[in-house]
Amino acid sequence: MPDSLNPPLSAPEFTAMPLGLPRRARALMIQGTSSDVGKSMLVAGLCRAYTRRGLVVRPFKAQNMSNNAAVAADSELPPGSDGMVPRGEIGRAQALQARACRVAPSIHMNPVLLKPQSGVGSQVVLRGRVLGNCPAKTYHRMRQQLMPAVLDSFARVAAEADLVLVEGAGSGAEIYLRASDITNMRLAEAADLPVVILSDIDRGGTMAAIVGSHNLLSEADRGRVAGYLINKFRGDLTIFEPGMATISERTGWPCLGVLRWFEAADRLPAEDSLALERPADHGGRGLTIAVPRLSRIANFDDLDPLSAEPGVSVRWIQPGTPIPKTTDVVILPGSKVTRVDLDVLRREGWDIDIRAHVRQGGRVVGLCAGFQMLGHVVRDPDGIEGPPGETAGLGLLDVETVIGGDKQLIDIDRLDRGSGKRIQGYEMHMGRTTGPGLDRPWFQLDDGLGPLRPEGAVSADGRVMGAYLHGVFGADGFRAHWLEQVGAAASTLDFEARTEAALDALADHCEANLDLDALLRLAR
Repeated sequence: MPDSLNPPLSAPEFTAMPLGLPRRARALMIQGTSSDVGKSMLVAGLCRAYTRRGLVVRPFKAQNMSNNAAVAADSELPPGSDGMVPRGEIGRAQALQARACRVAPSIHMNPVLLKPQSGVGSQVVLRGRVLGNCPAKTYHRMRQQLMPAVLDSFARVAAEADLVLVEGAGSGAEIYLRASDITNMRLAEAADLPVVILSDIDRGGTMAAIVGSHNLLSEADRGRVAGYLINKFRGDLTIFEPGMATISERTGWPCLGVLRWFEAADRLPAEDSLALERPADHGGRGLTIAVPRLSRIANFDDLDPLSAEPGVSVRWIQPGTPIPKTTDVVILPGSKVTRVDLDVLRREGWDIDIRAHVRQGGRVVGLCAGFQMLGHVVRDPDGIEGPPGETAGLGLLDVETVIGGDKQLIDIDRLDRGSGKRIQGYEMHMGRTTGPGLDRPWFQLDDGLGPLRPEGAVSADGRVMGAYLHGVFGADGFRAHWLEQVGAAASTLDFEARTEAALDALADHCEANLDLDALLRLAR
């Protein structure tokens, strides 16, 4: 990865709001004692709860680091060579929070998105636009340049809402990052935000995490903290009450509430791939789907609708574990670094398992980068995803891919003539795939206005298929059709209704466990 951003970041271009536009919204920031304490889910629940109360609510997260992204409804990207204006992209968590607010996702809800490509670097996306690849050390030095765009996006969001719920990133007490911070205490200072600290008691160490945060913060930053919340509590709360008293005594911060364990959390898409390191077997029994756990897996919520089917078992195959011989379908998911994860497949021996699976009559599906992996070769001549070069694919589809060109960010809502079912999903990739295999497309998309648009490829025997489309299994009709094709029975599951019900249940959970009136009074 190059030592600096390519293209270089200097004075990022963006259209600023007119000066003096009034800030309509009150705002409240939720910071964590660490990553994965439940900030994103809490904000989603509060978004839905306050929206149901009649408020115009918007989420905001200045900087997110995730390879689970969503296509936004707006963009500052220039038109492509075909005249079409592409969409921007934001973190999946902010897209879910926008859904909780019953509004379309906007690039201004998550103006900076970092998409990890290596252990020490990420692709940097500013307001939906890919700026380039950047090592962490370089990004740390230059991210202060992004603060004007962050504050401008916050102002845009705040101008159209009654309440903005701002999510921090990781821990706000990482004081060695304070000088270049754009998403925790420095943002809270710049935007004059009250802060609530959230800690996950299920992982342990809550007292030390909150008291330690207080001890590390400067006096000015401590003064911004209105109190703390405890998340994921199980058991008898009276046992922990002395602990809360000690925390409040040591910090001077009041406990603003305790959220008990939310049983339906697995019905909402996870933001972080850490979720894939937990129990690896989801859903019911019947059709067995194996999904190799790639090193830079992206958009893994593609598998959520299949996991929700009672007659389907989705198994995430962890490194060091072979793909079981009892597998019916192998699905290769998205990845931020296709060539690196092809090497991972070979290092783990999964390439051998997959070829043996096909020889024995099994099926394989590739989604986005997984589709690229199924071809003969993946080339990256310009080093978009890492060092320039090429890597042999699995050779299961007669196609090849070159990484490069403009990033495709497209919402899809079309009829698939092949299945006769509606397809709803999105494309998010930088590769261009060519070859004879495309003459047997997986989808024939019809928008009712022009010629059919072929998408993806299917092997001659029909057992291997792939496409750039994300989210296709979320469409109930198509999912049922595909399951029938692979020899399984679909349930009557309405996946969209299931997600909406989970958001409502999360809002009910927040209402039952927290004093939402008191939290709203803290917002300013």
